Amino acid sequence: MDVINAILGIPLGYIFYLCYGLLSDYGLAILLFTLATKALMFPLSLVAQKNAITMVRIQPLLESIKQRFAGNNTLIMEEQKALYKREHYSLLKGMLPLLIQIPLILGLICVVYNPLQHLLHLDTATIRTLVAATADALGTPVAELGTGAQLAVMELVKHDPAALSGLAGMEGTLERIAAVKLDFLGVDMAMVPSFAVLLTLLYPLLSGASALLLSVLQNKYYVLQLGAGFWGKWGTAAFLTAFSLYFAFILPCGVGLYWIAGNLISIATLGLCNLIYNPRNYLDYSAIRTKPVLSRAEKAARRERKRAERARQRIDMKRFYRTPDKQLVFYSEGSGFYKYFQRIIAWLLAESDVVVHYVTSDLHDQVFQLELDAEARERFKTYFVGESGLISFMMKMDADLVVMTMPDLEVFHIKRSLVRKDIEYVYLDHGMSSFHLTLREHALDYFDTVFCYGPNHDKEIRRLEELHALAPKQLVDTGYPLLDDLLERVSDLSTDHVNEPPLALVAPSWQQDNLMELCLPEVVAPLLESGFKVVVRPHPQYVRQFSEKILETLADFGDELERGSLVLERDFSSSATVYLADVVITDWSTIAQEFSYATKKPSLFIDTPLKVMNHAWEEVGLEPLDITLRSEIGRVLAIADLPEIGAVARELVAHRREYRERIAELMHSKLYHIGSAAEHAGGYFLSSLAEHERRHEEEQAYLEGHRAVLSLEALEALEASEALDAAEAKAEQPEALEGSAVVQAGPEQPEAREDGVR
Repeated sequence: MDVINAILGIPLGYIFYLCYGLLSDYGLAILLFTLATKALMFPLSLVAQKNAITMVRIQPLLESIKQRFAGNNTLIMEEQKALYKREHYSLLKGMLPLLIQIPLILGLICVVYNPLQHLLHLDTATIRTLVAATADALGTPVAELGTGAQLAVMELVKHDPAALSGLAGMEGTLERIAAVKLDFLGVDMAMVPSFAVLLTLLYPLLSGASALLLSVLQNKYYVLQLGAGFWGKWGTAAFLTAFSLYFAFILPCGVGLYWIAGNLISIATLGLCNLIYNPRNYLDYSAIRTKPVLSRAEKAARRERKRAERARQRIDMKRFYRTPDKQLVFYSEGSGFYKYFQRIIAWLLAESDVVVHYVTSDLHDQVFQLELDAEARERFKTYFVGESGLISFMMKMDADLVVMTMPDLEVFHIKRSLVRKDIEYVYLDHGMSSFHLTLREHALDYFDTVFCYGPNHDKEIRRLEELHALAPKQLVDTGYPLLDDLLERVSDLSTDHVNEPPLALVAPSWQQDNLMELCLPEVVAPLLESGFKVVVRPHPQYVRQFSEKILETLADFGDELERGSLVLERDFSSSATVYLADVVITDWSTIAQEFSYATKKPSLFIDTPLKVMNHAWEEVGLEPLDITLRSEIGRVLAIADLPEIGAVARELVAHRREYRERIAELMHSKLYHIGSAAEHAGGYFLSSLAEHERRHEEEQAYLEGHRAVLSLEALEALEASEALDAAEAKAEQPEALEGSAVVQAGPEQPEAREDGVR
């Protein structure tokens, strides 16, 4: 308490001293002190108001980040930090008024408990003398007076002036003490509320009531509370009310008076801040939504779903761990990712005896319902591991090869195995994009092998290794298996065929500011007016995280959805609409390459902000295919020109023959092994597994040989030890001579022994 008094009590004591000097009334001085401190804090309140408006404005973006990167807390924090920096939001700015309020209260408590120091400015020696004399008069040790020692002096002088009259040279001081009036409206401000003096109980009651009133008004008018849920609003109100009530009850009434005045002035401050920075001038109030409250049935369904997932995950993880000698493991983020592995897995099951272990984080992944023959089913093992168990599961991974489309290994929450250090981690991308643009800067640093779909991938990886001084990775020129699947599916289709009505596939990416979020209605409406049937196929991750937002975006197209002229496709297990469409409309999604390469038809790109995951991509010095191919396989349309999208799409469909040859040449120059990508990928897996097996056999042979050497050495050591034990035992027995006579060994007897043991 002495430290707090020195740091906070002394400076605040001078402010209170000035207030008391102006008014000569203790209670009014507290009110003036409260008003003065609130006035000093008002600029900070304005800063907090602006900061709160910023928080509400970016709240949808924060929710988007949480949903977009659900399960990856490290990445969520990184994205949030970048957003705060971009929007000039600071957590500290919002907390400053509260943080400063705490030392103000502590300082005021010191002022109230030490009136001789802060109100009368008596020196330390005089105060000690008065406290000691008061303790003697009350018949108690000084230590028993505690923090209220100076108040005890004031109380004694007030009620028994003669008790300290014997102190030499203190007459003037005692008169000054007696002149101080601590009463306010009939209540001693130095008194702690007590049922013995019922009037004092008004202060904690009014303190709690004023806190409740402040909370009610904040819930209604403070911008940060507008979107809060029930517990966020009233849970906070209940806490602040109880807090104010309790502490005003255990501290002197002067502190309670400060609390009451502070709460009332805070109400006025709230109104003034709203007047200066009116949130309605910066925010769309209609867009501010409270967190939805789930019904009992919905909560029960969610609990049951989570229980089922945990139970299935527990069973599958145990089954995975108990399976010995796992060679090849594929990890899938969801059902929509199986198509990237499908042809490779099918080739492996047909051309080898390798057992494939397929781990997915989607309980309803299509792999659980695949129709396979008995032999294939025996060698295709499926497991469910949700986000809650994925981190520990990956850290306990035990296999020769782990294949995944998820980048950022070791960078964020998914780490390399701690169980085995010789696992080969293989990355294959789920699109024909440029790595250095659409993946984070160090997304592939911790992979051992990367499957490259075209020459650009080789160049990008080697350039990144050079820039970051990385060890060379194993690069495998495979081509893109999914494209081969699409090519096979469209081989029987006539490229001259046009659907009636023509079919436009709208397939956005899922990064921030994608087509779905920026301008989907503006894209769909003109296409429908131009006679297109429109299929909207969001990115799988967008559906996974923002399913409700999709329906909201298409809310105005209820009639078209009902008639079937507009279709929302959320099943990604099939790519049928990709090769059946007459034109694909996207932003930066690589689905345009898949569509145009497979069908030789042009794509239409909406010029949304560039999809950039690596903001240092330009340092690589390679122009990404995501940018260069746009004008080569179709057209780019600015957002401002979206009213013309119907006519532009019609024109592209009409000129499809002119794009056919150009797109075919591009495909063969930009991709490896068209038509045989799965064979090259599967062939690499078999050769790599054979190499792993060879190394395992060498290690086993080495260990066996080492054990043999150790066993021989151990045997020789054992024989030597036994011989030594026998010699020592013999040395302890007297030597027998012929007959029954025994010769007593004298001091020189050991020298005469024939076994050489000394």
